[in-house]
Amino acid sequence: TTASRKHIEVGGTEALVWGSGKRGVILSHGAAYNAASWAPQARKLAKSGDVVLAVEETSPESIEAAAKYLREERGAESVALIGASAGAGPVLEAAGKGGITEQLILLSGTGDVSKLGKLPKLFVASEGEGLAPDARQMAKEAPGNKNEVLILPGDAHAQAIFETDRGNELLQRIIKRIREYG
Repeated sequence: TTASRKHIEVGGTEALVWGSGKRGVILSHGAAYNAASWAPQARKLAKSGDVVLAVEETSPESIEAAAKYLREERGAESVALIGASAGAGPVLEAAGKGGITEQLILLSGTGDVSKLGKLPKLFVASEGEGLAPDARQMAKEAPGNKNEVLILPGDAHAQAIFETDRGNELLQRIIKRIREYG
């Protein structure tokens, strides 16, 4: 089924892949997490028609290799990058090289957005975690006119937001953006 995961090797690191579809999604976890921590979100994304890949090593090189794999081996026509906390920096670096992604979603991540071009971007944080001002500033400074900031109540950080009563809302917002922007 689309909800089952498969262990693979991509760019010298282990990865997990779920589903199939013309839209690819790469998940880059935070420091306290691993690739398998994305399983609940990955299953739902796969059930909605996406091929989803979670990298174990969250380096920019691993993210680039994952994007290449999704396009060349799985037939993805577009790739969305989702980076959480410490996984957001490598996603920003990979996306800044251009040609890797059609959109970017950061969960409690910070960094330089000046090289991202006009691709659509969603910046997410919880109001009480301390990164909400950064998310707002990044959305304001990022190039393009398809940038959005989502500040949720509470103080959950990055992937921990999915464990709150706002987790489903966040996942539905992500699914909607993936549908809208590829």
